[in-house]
Amino acid sequence: MEWFSDLSFWAVCVLVLTAFLAGIIDALAGGGGLITVPIMIAVGISPIEALATNKLQGCAGTLSASHHFIKLGHVSLREMRFPIFMTAVGSLTGTLLVTYINTAILLRIIPAILIFVAIFFYALPKLQPVISSFVRITMNRFAFIAGFSIGFYDGLIGPGTGAFFSTAFICLMGLSIISATAHTKVLNATSNLTSLVVFCFSGHILWGIGIAMGVGQWLGAKIGSRLVISKGNTLIRPLVITICIALSIKLLLS
Repeated sequence: MEWFSDLSFWAVCVLVLTAFLAGIIDALAGGGGLITVPIMIAVGISPIEALATNKLQGCAGTLSASHHFIKLGHVSLREMRFPIFMTAVGSLTGTLLVTYINTAILLRIIPAILIFVAIFFYALPKLQPVISSFVRITMNRFAFIAGFSIGFYDGLIGPGTGAFFSTAFICLMGLSIISATAHTKVLNATSNLTSLVVFCFSGHILWGIGIAMGVGQWLGAKIGSRLVISKGNTLIRPLVITICIALSIKLLLS
């Protein structure tokens, strides 16, 4: 078990500040890993250690945002029990398979999907009334369709998971953008925690750095989750569109 890589004090400070900013953005639109993972690699952390450690610090942000939404009554844990279970099963399956599947092929497909999500959120004000008028599935069906599949994707690869969950909640259950974001954080926290448990046995997590960044993520997510409630409709759409396009460009150039 390794706690710190050979990083300077200032490098750790940069990582904590990065995690704080990522926590704000991730609570609003997802995609915090787009910010944290490249910076972790840039300061000298190996890619596998960056991915594993990112799950640790990412859990802090999604748990912080989830706690805020649950406390305010925007999410009912009783209603979410089965989606949480199916998301955990999907994430566990994806994380276990990540070393056996050629993820490079999947990474080529993701940019097109993310661009579609960006277009969807751009057109959301006109589309949502139409979607809400004829699309409705139960929470249990949502768990089978979206919980397992998106959880599997998050365990296997991860970029854009928050945007995918939000889109699924809006399209399949007709939730508002604020409600979809609140429910997304609970399932995103579930998939992160499940992947983290698996990574705990891999020996690749830098625990000291992950915990320090986790504090930054937690604080950033508290601010971001409050902004969702106060200015959600004006902030979430543009951020989701920006994050999806940025993720697409990053994946296409990598």
